[in-house]
Formats: sequence, C-alpha cells, structure tokens
Amino acid sequence: MQILIIKMSSLGDIIHLFPALTDAQQLYPKLACDWVVEAAFADIPALHPAVREVFPINLRQWRKHPFQAWKNGDFKRFKQLIQHKYYDLVIDAQGLLKSALVARLAHGTKVGFDRKSAREPLASLFYQQPIEISKDQHAIWRLRRLMAMALNYPLNSTSFDYGIRRFETISNYPTLIFFHSTTWTSKHYPENLWFQLVMIACEAGFQVKLPWGNSQEKARAQRLADAHKLATVMPAMNLQTLAAEINTARGVIGVDTGLAHLAAALNVPSVTIYGSTNPTLTGTCGENQIHLQTDFKCSPCLKRDCTFSKKLACYETISPKQVWQTLLNIL
Repeated sequence: MQILIIKMSSLGDIIHLFPALTDAQQLYPKLACDWVVEAAFADIPALHPAVREVFPINLRQWRKHPFQAWKNGDFKRFKQLIQHKYYDLVIDAQGLLKSALVARLAHGTKVGFDRKSAREPLASLFYQQPIEISKDQHAIWRLRRLMAMALNYPLNSTSFDYGIRRFETISNYPTLIFFHSTTWTSKHYPENLWFQLVMIACEAGFQVKLPWGNSQEKARAQRLADAHKLATVMPAMNLQTLAAEINTARGVIGVDTGLAHLAAALNVPSVTIYGSTNPTLTGTCGENQIHLQTDFKCSPCLKRDCTFSKKLACYETISPKQVWQTLLNIL
C-alpha cells in the first residue's frame, strides 16, 4: 500500500496526523507513506517510521511570487517530484483549496473531507472519494477517522499512539522548557507573568531553557533569561534537534503553539495555557497533558488580536503560581 499525504502546515496540525498514520501502519505493516509539507516543517514528518519520503513545498513563497516560481522552475521540479510514482491513495488531510489543488497534481485516487467536513467546502470538489467526518470532535480523532475510512479499516480504540521515533538523549540536570512564543498576538502569556514563572522555576532548582524562532522571539527569550542565572536562551536549531532537546526535559510550560504538540507527541509532561483559543478541538493530547483555560468573559474569543485590552487581561486569571503548581502535580 502506497499513499501520499497532503498536510502542509502548521506544526501542530502535522503532528495531529501522526496517530492516524500509526493506526494505518498497524493494519498495513508494509505501508509506504510519502508526505507533502511546507519546507519549514520538513523535519517533522520524518519522525514517524511509516514515512518514506518527504516532499518539501514552498507554497507560501510561491503564492507571494508566482511568476518567479514558474520562471525559476521550482513549481516544475516539485510537480515532477510527486508525479514520479503512482499512489494507491492521495489523501488531502488539510481540507483547504490549496491542499486539494496540490493533491490533484499527484497520480492516484484523491481522498479528502466532504463538503460538510472540509475547512473550505470547495476543496471537496477535487476528490474522487469525499468523506464525511463530523467537525464536532478533536482534530486527532477527525484525522484518525479520515484515514480509517480511506483505507477501509475499523477504528475501535479510543487510545492512540503518535508513533514518533524516540531520541537517545540524556540530561544530567533537571530541565524545563518554556514555549513563550506563538503566532497569534492574542495567544501570548504576558511577559511579566513569564518572568515570574522563570524566577519560580529557577529558585526551585530547575534549569529553564527558552527556544526562539525569529529575532523578536530571541529578544524576549534573552529578557526572560536575564531573570536568573539558571535560565538560558537556546541556540538556533532545526526542528529535529529541538525535538531531541524537548525529549530530555522534565517538563514543559507553553502557550498554544505547535511546539506544545511536539512535546505531547514525545510524552513530556506539559502545562499549556489557552486564552483566545479552545483546546477542546485542537489542544494538546496525550499523557500528562494539562490545559489551563483563562476564565474571562470573552475567552475563548478565537481572534488573532485581542480587542478588549492590549495587556491581554484574560491571562491575569491564570497566575504563575497556579501554572507552576499544576506542573508540579504531573512531574
């Protein structure tokens, strides 16, 4: 059985598909899966043992400069890459018009969410096998059901396995990693509260590591690291190297970000703070994963930017002491 997965972004959404792939591999031990993913996340699908080839795509860049992508041959090379073999199934696990169009380039029966189930209903017009999956459930279960119906096997178990490849790494010091960065402004835990958390953790004898992905995040990480000598800014690294670092941590505290899902897949005890978003449908899942939801009149608002207060007042309902005690309870 050879399948091609179209799941291009984001980091959390990519990891949500891992349990479905584990299900399929258990039923089809010789399953060979290729995966189309945005180049920025190309390290991640390879963490799953069922994935044979990863095809990076620069779709975000192509959409900004379509003529350049056509002129320099990037699009042509990508098209040739995914058309060099025939697949039993081409599964669009994203349900967007852009992902459906990418799926159409490949050879094989196209499968995806039907009109009622896809995030963008028009995407369903491009599939030979549209499948209805209720939106009223977590993304992991939606994707597990999509895979089960596409490959025609029963999905009976409520438990799941990310199937992620483990890392042989050892830490000689009790380490915590704080995921302080995220894409939406409204999902940020205020910096003064992070500062208090760093102080509490370090005074308790833990080393706190602070990752970053751009210059703004690095500057914030440095400000937080200045709070205590046991807090450090992590060096720049790719996602696989960062996954290995996460695997050594005793625990994680983070906001709603893709790295929190990576920690969940690695089974690292984690406390994830939710303000503008709702963890019911897309939150971290796994053992020792605790969600703290703000208790405020407008949360979860599901908005990228807070329209109530520039200081993100909802997060004042989750104190650093509460976050810390919650983490201690699961360590």
